[in-house]
Amino acid sequence: MKTVPKIVAIGGGEIRELETAAIDKRIVELTGKTRPKALFIPTASSDAPGYIDTFEKVYGEHLGCQTRTLTLTQNPPAFDEMSALVLDSDLVYVGGGNTYKMMRLWRRLGLDTVLAEAASRGTVLSGLSAGAICWFRYGHSDSRSFSSNADWDYIRVKGLGFINAVYCPHYHVEKREPSFSETIAKRGGIGIACDNNAAIEIVGENYRILTSTPDGKAYKLFKRSGTVHIVALPQSSEWTPLADLLRRK
Repeated sequence: MKTVPKIVAIGGGEIRELETAAIDKRIVELTGKTRPKALFIPTASSDAPGYIDTFEKVYGEHLGCQTRTLTLTQNPPAFDEMSALVLDSDLVYVGGGNTYKMMRLWRRLGLDTVLAEAASRGTVLSGLSAGAICWFRYGHSDSRSFSSNADWDYIRVKGLGFINAVYCPHYHVEKREPSFSETIAKRGGIGIACDNNAAIEIVGENYRILTSTPDGKAYKLFKRSGTVHIVALPQSSEWTPLADLLRRK
């Protein structure tokens, strides 16, 4: 029997304020376990201790998971140890921050191949902002904002490529609309944009949009006849074929 990939990519929101709680609950439900092993990977935030504490409180105390953390920016574990921790987890949650820096480190350490193996085994793959971008072919990233250059601009960062689309988090909240449209106009591809407190859930060959607040929305962007089209993706409990989403229509 073929293993079904499971991905939940969240556009943004304050996890510590439980803004994304409804989505987080769904991530846990996707494991099918009553007390799943939840692995937090906070690479993009340089393994910020406060972020780790927040994850343990939300996914551990609030959602009843067995939480563990994979820290990589200082003294990363050996490949075999890292691989064993990831593959023993029921769900992986990747935190937000500097996507470009995170992806470079993951590839250097070989975590990209481990996560591909986890995906093939049906591990629930999830995360917010940088932790949402990483599952897609490309992402619309503010990684340059972490530099000392005040004139930074958004960049397109290469992700793990499990979904053949370009992901944009914080779509309206950070006023990314013009920049993301420009990216799709120049580079093509199917764009998927999520506001804070909105997520795309992908299970096998189908998807649907999840929200934890009324203002959380999601959109599809694509270029046709030289024009970028923006289509709202309705929140629904019904599943829609992923192939339709990844088609220019």
